Amino acid sequence: MEMEMEFLRKLPTPQELKEQFPVSTEVVAVKAQRDEEIRNIFEGKDDRLILVIGPCSADNEDAVIDYISRLRTVQEKVKDKIFIIPRIYTNKPRTIGVGYKGMLHQPDPEKKEDMLKGIIAIRELHTRAVKETRFTCADEMLYPENYRYLSDILSYVAVGARSVEDQQHRLTVSGMDVPAGMKNPTSGNYSVMLNSVVAAQGSHRFIYRSWEVETAGNPLAHTILRGAVNKHGEAIPNYHYEDLRLLWEKYQEKNLQNPAVIVDTNHSNSNKQYEQQVRIAKEVLHSRMVDPELHKLVKGFMIESYIEPGSQKIGGTHIYGKSITDPCLGWEESEKLLYTIAEMC
Repeated sequence: MEMEMEFLRKLPTPQELKEQFPVSTEVVAVKAQRDEEIRNIFEGKDDRLILVIGPCSADNEDAVIDYISRLRTVQEKVKDKIFIIPRIYTNKPRTIGVGYKGMLHQPDPEKKEDMLKGIIAIRELHTRAVKETRFTCADEMLYPENYRYLSDILSYVAVGARSVEDQQHRLTVSGMDVPAGMKNPTSGNYSVMLNSVVAAQGSHRFIYRSWEVETAGNPLAHTILRGAVNKHGEAIPNYHYEDLRLLWEKYQEKNLQNPAVIVDTNHSNSNKQYEQQVRIAKEVLHSRMVDPELHKLVKGFMIESYIEPGSQKIGGTHIYGKSITDPCLGWEESEKLLYTIAEMC
């Protein structure tokens, strides 16, 4: 009888990887300080706007560090208005399961998958980011069992539109001590999104990585609006004033801690027209300015941005700092947008 899965090799546990690639006391201190600042924003004690900004996928370590080093320069100039959390997304969902699945799978996009090299590469990239830029970053939790490979380095976690209904994702978020954004599903259903926040803020007992675990609940779990897709496959944005007001009202019906939303300016909100992210951010900022309740609710933006605008295919002539997944804003436009957001806050 043939096996349904071929077990290739046993990978190190998160604890073993952390022992092999430990973080310094300096990294621990940077994370503690940034985590406290981020918590204060979500708890309404700090009025700065959060920007989760960076490439669609982190495919090249040097280009990612180059990009977020540029963010550091801007951060110093806008630190009174904006708190930047760079996106370093190391695993990517694929709608039909085909294509580049991120650095976790392929540290080199041109070579075969190698999960052992992958888990080492993503830990080293996130650690290097903190050491060289003093930024603790955001990653997407595509696989709940892999989260703990980075749990001592990350300051923000996103749960994607196709994962938000999954029980294991929700329960794993309930055991985090950093903010976790729960995206609306591709259908756009607010109830599903808010139910995921209710679950994530609750305490649970479940099986995780062969352990029986218990969690206390994550009071910083919140929503992310990323637009929706209708039954005809057409994009339906949900960043307009009326959408934000509806979310505020839905939040009032739930007994949730720290009501908050991050608006994703790309994906179905822009219909993947990445240049539209600038206009979308400005519209949301205007809604936030004219409505005190939305000012409290809207905590920031998720923006896809890299060094070069657009995207490129894997293979052929490689352009440094250009996305190999979804198209992104280039650095020049991104820098202008960052300063515009700071002026409008």
